[in-house]
Order: sequence, then C-alpha cells, then structure tokens
Amino acid sequence: MRQTKFTLAILTAVAVLAGCGGGTSSGGDQTLKAKYSSQVSFGDSLSDVGSYAVGSVAALGGGKFTINGNNVAVNSALTGKNWTELMAAQLGLPAPCAAQTGLTGDPTKGFSVPVVNHSGCYGYAQGGARVTNPAGPGNPATMTPEAIALGALTVPVVTQIKNHLAAVGGKFKGDEIVFVMAGGNDALIQLDQLKSGATAAGQTAGATVGAQTFVQTLAGLFAQGATNPATAGPAIAQAMITESARSGHTDSSVVAAAVGAAYAAGNATIINPAVYGPMVVTAQAAATTAGTAAGATAGADYVKANAPKAVMAMGQAGAELVALVKTQIIANGATRVVVNNLPDLGTTPNGLSQTPETQGLINLMVKTFNDQLNTGLATEAKVVLVDVFTISHDQATNPAPYGLTNVKDRACDLTPAKNPLESSLVCNAKNLAAGDVSRYQFADSVHPTPYGYWLMARYVSERMVVKGWM
Repeated sequence: MRQTKFTLAILTAVAVLAGCGGGTSSGGDQTLKAKYSSQVSFGDSLSDVGSYAVGSVAALGGGKFTINGNNVAVNSALTGKNWTELMAAQLGLPAPCAAQTGLTGDPTKGFSVPVVNHSGCYGYAQGGARVTNPAGPGNPATMTPEAIALGALTVPVVTQIKNHLAAVGGKFKGDEIVFVMAGGNDALIQLDQLKSGATAAGQTAGATVGAQTFVQTLAGLFAQGATNPATAGPAIAQAMITESARSGHTDSSVVAAAVGAAYAAGNATIINPAVYGPMVVTAQAAATTAGTAAGATAGADYVKANAPKAVMAMGQAGAELVALVKTQIIANGATRVVVNNLPDLGTTPNGLSQTPETQGLINLMVKTFNDQLNTGLATEAKVVLVDVFTISHDQATNPAPYGLTNVKDRACDLTPAKNPLESSLVCNAKNLAAGDVSRYQFADSVHPTPYGYWLMARYVSERMVVKGWM
C-alpha cells in the first residue's frame, strides 16, 4: 500500500508540473499556484550546486556530488543536476549558483583556490557541511589526510543563514522559496568518531594483552627445562619486561633476554636456536590470538559505551536545525520553507557495508534526528516538512515502480586510477561503472545519481503541490 501511495504521488507531481518545464500537459490548469522571486538553499552536499567546482576538481570534470556533466545525449536521465537545480527549473527560476566557492587544501595538487563570495547567488549548501559545527567531512580541521589535501570549506548551516541575511540586508523578503536539508554529515562524523575511538581502544587493549600473553607463554615454555621451573618462570618473565622497558629494545633483544634468564636458571639447551625458535613461534601465535580477541572486545565495549552519545548528538543537531528554521529563517521574514528530513542512510551503499549492529545504530541516529524535526516543525504553517526518509526507504525496498534499476551499487567507478578523490565530487561520464547506470540510485556510497535527485525533486514537488505552494 505504501509503495503504491508513493508511486502515485510522484506521478501526480509529474503530471501537475508538466506545464512548468517538466514535459507536455495533457489538459487542465497547470499554472503554478505561487510565484517566487528567488530560491535560497541551505544544507550539505545533497544540495551543493558547485561550491568546490574550482581548481583540480573542475579540471577533473567535477564540482557536484553526483554524476557530473550534461550527458543527456547518452541518456535523458544523466542531466548532471541535483534536486535544488531541478526545483528551480520547475519553479521557473534561474539555475541556482553557489554562494561561495573555493578550496583550502594542498596547492601542489590544485586544491588551494581563493574563497570567493558570489553576489546574487543563493546556493549556500556545501559538501561536508553540518548543522552548527564547522568541522565537517573533507574539512582540514578533521585532520584526516584526505581532508587536509582537499580543504573543503564545510561552512555549517548556521553560518550559511547568517551569510545570506548579511547579503540581503538582514531579512528575507517573504516571496522566496527556501530549501533546507542537513544532518547527514553530523551522522557521518559521529560514526567516524565512534569507529576511530573503537579502533584506538581495540589497538591499545590488543597490544597490551598480546604483549602480556607473549611474555607469559614464552617464559612458561623456557622455564620447562630449568632446574626449578616454578622460580624460573617469573625470573624469565621479569627479564623480558625489563628489556622491553629499555629504550632501543627490539623483539630480538627481548627474546635474547629471555634466553639468557632461562640459561641462568639451568636450562642449558635453550641457547640453541633450534630449541627456542619454535617456542617463540608458539608464543607469538598465542599473543596474536589473545590480542585479537581482547581488541575486539575492547572495541565493542567502546561502541556500546559511546553509541548513546552519538544518538544524543544527532538529537541535538536535529533540535538545532529546528531552532535555526524558526528563529533565523521564519522569524526573519521567510514565509515558505521546505525542510527535508534525513533519508534512509542505512540503505545507502555505505550503510549496507556496515555490520548489523552499526546499521541499527545508523537507523536510531537518523530516527532521533528526524523525530526532532517532526516534533518541532510538523505543525509549523510556514514549513513543508518532507519525509524523504520514508520514500527513500520505499525506493530501496521496492525500486521497480520508481524506475530504479539498482539501489545497492555505485554508478561511479571510484578506483583511484579513475577517480582520484574516490568520490562522486569528480564523477563524470569518463569514470562510470560498466553498463547502463543512468537509473542507479547512488553515484557513490551516499550521494544520488541525477535520476535519484530527480525522484527526490518530484516528491518535494508533490508535497509543495499538496500545500498549495506550486
């Protein structure tokens, strides 16, 4: 039933908007119910119309987070446009342009381009942008090698809104259409931090337990040939610990210290490599097994302890976005604001690659964020809250009615040889996966293809039609 409802909703939107640049009308009044002076968009990569289309990104044929370039000659679905561009066309408005462009990355790689603010351009959304935190994916502040090299701006939504108000005299006119879609990067950052924290905890525990197991196992084996094994074992272990604490020690010097202690304890044969060599191998294997198990346990314990914090952070981000819409957009004069909630991140290629436990966490994080939007904005008269989550989930589980041919794989070939950034940011007709990918849902691990964006725009249009805003 839900599948049919959403499919009919999209078909209704297409029919209603056919007279507005989306096709040919089959009759009836197709005139837009509302006229807009301009389109203003705030958000992240899903709405970015070219903030990073400069330097090497532009040279590589990229700039937006999808399959870049107008390739309609190959397939009509390959428009190279995201949903905000499609909405502008439907509303009879000029194509949106990026309010700010530039990169602050590695100049030797062409990723250091002066930041420029463009007067009259109201596409503020930027790839990597979060709701209020300026350190989003791709920003050098995250300290990853990839981010330091690229230098993405990731201006957060709170600052995007401030920048727009400063550009237009402090107030919205009231006859703009305002689009808001953010929160995805807050989720990705929370997951990355959780993963890095769990990895660090696992490595620390694994190394500690592995070292302890190696000492205990090797000392026990070496002590077996000593005059008094009961006293030899602790003495050999202490010799290994003492050597391990010495600056400049090596694995070989630690083993040598154990051999010396065992020989002093009466094990005369231990000085023969043929004798102690197999024992070292046995101890190393035991250390690896114990260390791996301890690391896995420590990592899992870290996630269990810190996952609730990630969920709370998403709830806070959702509440912050609600506050921005109410106090900075509507309170400053905007009368028609479309807010998209988060899509189903768990059914993206990135989400599908995670463990079942992580997928469950992703779903809870997204739900917590979206619940905040629903609680704060669902009854706001000047807001259309679009349930992108539910329809994206339906597309993932029932793709055929939407014309989708693949909802699990990536349309872009992200191998470094073909895509240096391993991102849809520089994906184009020259580095696509083999076959017809025009109706794939995803360009890369999280971003839609132009056809995926078309589906999103159609659903946003339908909700605006229902509201009487189109």
